[in-house]
Amino acid sequence: MKEEFLLGNGAIALGLLEAGCQVMTSYPGTPSSEILPEVVRFSKAAHLNTAIEWSINEKVAFDNAFAAAISGKRSACCMKMVGLNVAADSFMSAAYIGNIGGLVIISCDDPGPHSSQTEQDSRLMARLGKVPVLDPSSPEEAREMIRFAFDLSEEFQVPVLVRPAIRICHARQNIKYGALENNLTPADFKRDPARWASTPKFRFILHKALNEKHLQIAEKFNTLTPFNQHNLKQGNYPFGVVAGGIPAFVVRDLFEEAGREDIPVLKLGAPYPFPERLADEFMDACDKVLVIEETDTVIEYMLRDKRKTLGRLSGHVPMEGELVPEKIETLLNKALIDCGQAPLSHGDCGKEAFDLVADLGLPIRKPTLCPGCPHRASFYAIRKAVPKAIFPSDIGCYTLGSNLGVVDTVLDMGAGITMASGFWNAYIQDGVRKPIVATIGDSTFFHSGTTALINAVYNDARFVLVILDNHITAMTGMQPSITQANLVDGRQGNPIALENIVRGCGVNYLKVVDPYDTESMIQTVKDAHAHASDPEGGIAVIISRHPCVIGFKDAIPEKIEVRVTDACNDCGFCHQRFECPALIRDADRKKTMIDPLLCVQCGVCLTICPQGAIERV
Repeated sequence: MKEEFLLGNGAIALGLLEAGCQVMTSYPGTPSSEILPEVVRFSKAAHLNTAIEWSINEKVAFDNAFAAAISGKRSACCMKMVGLNVAADSFMSAAYIGNIGGLVIISCDDPGPHSSQTEQDSRLMARLGKVPVLDPSSPEEAREMIRFAFDLSEEFQVPVLVRPAIRICHARQNIKYGALENNLTPADFKRDPARWASTPKFRFILHKALNEKHLQIAEKFNTLTPFNQHNLKQGNYPFGVVAGGIPAFVVRDLFEEAGREDIPVLKLGAPYPFPERLADEFMDACDKVLVIEETDTVIEYMLRDKRKTLGRLSGHVPMEGELVPEKIETLLNKALIDCGQAPLSHGDCGKEAFDLVADLGLPIRKPTLCPGCPHRASFYAIRKAVPKAIFPSDIGCYTLGSNLGVVDTVLDMGAGITMASGFWNAYIQDGVRKPIVATIGDSTFFHSGTTALINAVYNDARFVLVILDNHITAMTGMQPSITQANLVDGRQGNPIALENIVRGCGVNYLKVVDPYDTESMIQTVKDAHAHASDPEGGIAVIISRHPCVIGFKDAIPEKIEVRVTDACNDCGFCHQRFECPALIRDADRKKTMIDPLLCVQCGVCLTICPQGAIERV
């Protein structure tokens, strides 16, 4: 036996391989990003033949895994919860069609949200798609649920969704495990067009079969210990708690610390299809029940007796935000008092700790781009070249261009281009040729930007598109970009040139520039804007290409040492508007200074000081 202090995502990866997962696909997105690299690590260490793929987007990842599953192999795909939106079309159909080999979808939720556009609850997507869902409350349980999910998927020939939230994904726990072995089940796709290529008439039949499966799965979930269980004893209780996911773990710990054995808990780690019989048994024994779940009202809606139920709908649980332990303790105390019961404690529920931190007087710093980030140079040039433009942008670390005044909209992946097209249509309807400069990252462009660009070209929209090509998927953990040859498992792939794709979308105006060459970048943006504004022109695309300075240590081949001269008049432009973390204000001298620990010596700041006070040493 081996033992590791694993990240929750590592425990999930281990569970996948222990269960014999043969095909693993994913598109990176926090909090799910570490799962696939951990699958790679375990697979290499055990010399497994697992097929592993960073896919171009979540729908592609899902379809690849689904094809393997209907060929008889155990397969999985993982993503963050907004990625499930991208895969939703396939996700919904796969539930009807079903699978042969086990098919497990891991959708990692982000209550908070910490790094996401929404706080959506993947359990609701599972209910919409009629896909069974498992909701782990610890890394170890997540590992166990993965193995159960594969068995359940094969028993009923349905996909199964596992929904770990961020505190599962990024928690750590000691995990013991034995030897990992290859699953040598061969691919054996059996043609059955009535199922695999079913028309609406047959989908009706498949839907009926899916509903019948759900009744059987719900009955199984009624007795599914330890995932679904309560600790009721004889008699009735004035107050009880129903919880799922990480809140169930927190509630258990709070009750243990307070010595409150008088409050029963129903833990629902497999909440859908809903275990009605188990829930009714618990509700019948309690006068009032508080439902604690993240991040929406899945369990609360399904409990039949609303008169007994406290939760989000009664105002006892907030409708938004992460349910951290301090918050759970507070809402438990309130619900207990409202029900005439003694609270867990009369303390401050963590307020003292927060006050201590506040008293330290630590500075509040907003997120900003890294020192030497090529995106900062790109944004500076764009703002300098076309200051009065509308700047639609996209999902990525370059979203922080909003600090520099060059990101006006962020909707979802690919929307930098579609929003640009929409703004053009809105203004041209009024006879106004509004300047528009859209930005999108290289990985995001491949994910969902190509169709948007084709649509914009076809419909004769006019704007400048700057593709920020830093050779890597930086924000989610430095995953390899499709423009590079290296695959996630070290094999060599076939890199795709951005230039070929852009031209294939019908774009005639294409320029490639290094944003570190600031003057050239400014002029290129001006020229591109002129082309987009010309009645005979069209969409102008600039590929702003420079490797990420974090992902590629040799991204700055020529180091340029700079200093601030006495010409500095403390205008603050360099550290307030340009926002390089290496440029800081010396309060005593009332001058800008350069922090040598942060400066990467890119030299971009030589061109940005209004006073010309930054010079090369």
